[in-house]
Amino acid sequence: MTTAANLSKFDLNKRILSVVIFTFFAYLSIGLPLAVLPQLIHEQLEFSSFVAGGVISVQYLATLLIRPKAGQWADTLGARQVVLMGLGCCAASGLCSLLAILFLSTPVLSLTLLILGRLFLGTGESLTSTGSTLWGMNLVDRRETSRVISWNGVATFSAMALGAPLGVMLGSYFSIYGFAVVTLLIGIFGFILAYRKPTIRVKVDTKIAFLKVASKVWIFGVGLALGTVGFGVISTFITLYFAEKHWANAAFALSIFSIGFVFIRLLLGQVIPKFGGIKVSLFSFAVEALGLFLIWGSDHIAFVYLGAFLVGAGFSLVFPSLGVEAVKQVEVENRGSALGVYNSFLDIALMFIGPLAGLLIPLIGMQHLYGVAGLIVLSAVLLMGFLLYKSKRVAP
Repeated sequence: MTTAANLSKFDLNKRILSVVIFTFFAYLSIGLPLAVLPQLIHEQLEFSSFVAGGVISVQYLATLLIRPKAGQWADTLGARQVVLMGLGCCAASGLCSLLAILFLSTPVLSLTLLILGRLFLGTGESLTSTGSTLWGMNLVDRRETSRVISWNGVATFSAMALGAPLGVMLGSYFSIYGFAVVTLLIGIFGFILAYRKPTIRVKVDTKIAFLKVASKVWIFGVGLALGTVGFGVISTFITLYFAEKHWANAAFALSIFSIGFVFIRLLLGQVIPKFGGIKVSLFSFAVEALGLFLIWGSDHIAFVYLGAFLVGAGFSLVFPSLGVEAVKQVEVENRGSALGVYNSFLDIALMFIGPLAGLLIPLIGMQHLYGVAGLIVLSAVLLMGFLLYKSKRVAP
């Protein structure tokens, strides 16, 4: 019988992808309405752009609030059960969106249903991504943790990149109902697929308190939050930066970022077990900071594209490398809780980067925002240097 420890690389990746696909389904559900909802709320329901932005942000709030619980439930109920709950929430989000469109003639009711749908979607994101990651870890040897987290990241970003244009295409071919119906169908299909898979349970002997888990992994979460700044300012403000410079093709900069991210994740994902998460993240932060400084210091579009690629390439391995270090701090039965706490720092960073950067831009200008972001990411390099020095001091 083939055990998790002696699987071939092909079989190992196949086993991981069989459950990481549920993360893809969840993030495809998130990407589908991104380009559709703001226009629906602002133009058809005639609410302000502030309300439209607030409805979109409700999802991130739900994700942040449920993330720690998602990890705890994955530990206690099992990863498969949590994935089923998450996909059920994604399907409920599609149903709420469909009902909201049916009640467009009653704007307040329609908006309420859209908000409810966003709450379901944020909850579904937390449950599905956390459950899928832990499920993948339970299917392979513990030394392959970084491989599971890496594939989970590829599923996340590829689904997000595909979701938004797919949502627009569905709207053009099937009217505004398109994204809602497909979101509902994705949730149902994913639920059926996950339900048919056998339960993989890890023997649970002891549980440690949430605060104790947080005390063990918070430093890696801080590093993740600092590294997320580069991703945040690229994804949120690069189009405005291009408009300020009177450059075209801002979307290409986002594509270049995504190419750098996925390329490095696929090419170098296995350097983490070889060199360790702290060393890999230190180098990754340095590359990301270099990309941000290149965008800041350049007035030529080609160098901005290069900078976007370096930011994507640098940020690519930050999440899995620090995630590996985070789950090392706890026993197997507490890995779900550790992942939940660790992921929360990403959610917090994404929630605050936009508003804080928006307040900073009038004071320092759009271009200098990328210089400030570079300095913040550079502080993550110093943090990793400190952790590396500390680990060498305590090593036998």
